[in-house]
Amino acid sequence: MGAGHAHSSAADGAGHPGDFRTKLAIAFAITAGIVVAQAVGAWLTGSLALLTDTAHALTDASGLLVALVAGTLMLRPAASTRTWGYRRIEVIAALAQAALLLVVGAYAAIEGVRRLVAPPEVPAGELLVFGVIGLVANALAIGVLASNRSANLNMRAAFLEVLNDALGSVGVIIAAIVIATTGYLQADAIAGLFIAALIVPRAVKLLRETSSVLMEFTPKGLDLDDVREHMLSVEHVREVHDLHASTVATGLPTLSAHVVVDDECFADGHAAEVLAHVKTCVAEHFDVAIHHSTIQIETPSISAAEPRSTKH
Repeated sequence: MGAGHAHSSAADGAGHPGDFRTKLAIAFAITAGIVVAQAVGAWLTGSLALLTDTAHALTDASGLLVALVAGTLMLRPAASTRTWGYRRIEVIAALAQAALLLVVGAYAAIEGVRRLVAPPEVPAGELLVFGVIGLVANALAIGVLASNRSANLNMRAAFLEVLNDALGSVGVIIAAIVIATTGYLQADAIAGLFIAALIVPRAVKLLRETSSVLMEFTPKGLDLDDVREHMLSVEHVREVHDLHASTVATGLPTLSAHVVVDDECFADGHAAEVLAHVKTCVAEHFDVAIHHSTIQIETPSISAAEPRSTKH
């Protein structure tokens, strides 16, 4: 059935989303506590850095709550009206979190510039206390989520939010120390801008990744030209068209293609062998293992009768 088809093992094809609801619930409870503590601190101190970190923590808590809901919906079984179940809810949740982070980052940047010009009085001692509280609590949440941070987009977004908030708390602590030792009040605004600089790039990256999934772009790391060439190297395959690949959710890439074979393949049984070989190739030959593939085997006459505009 053709030569040169050495298959290397790729990613696990199970594509199971995993159950991380307990960890998400713990992280949410911790982060919600941070929001309350830092909100009190921001009100008492008038600190932009602490206010920004509070807004960030509030975004984190909202994102973790969304992630918890998404983590529950993702485990619901598929049905005839929802053939993939709620697997893509993780992508929607991550997209919403990225959008929230961008809003917080933009506010911190604008307010930070304003306060550089006219810095208000900020009590350094209270600022330091609330900064330490935020850092310790975020460190606990990081410890809870760290081991599963790469499980899916939902968990990755949750982990990044808590990590960024921890770095924001570090910024608050540094600002408090600078104000206490030098009296440089602009340190608070600089810390706020630092937090914004942490938020925005990561939010943009997550926004780009989730958008590519929702737009059904080809999975990252998969070259469809290589896939087409590999299919064409299979004996009896004459043409490959309508080749598409996309990602439903983390660990669940899909592919569809029309594969044109010789007419005699349907008479001598080779068509079934070609189908099995092509499906094995896309599942094992490439770095992105595709275990959910839909391959239509057809004759040249059937292919010729199809609308020409669909061929690519």
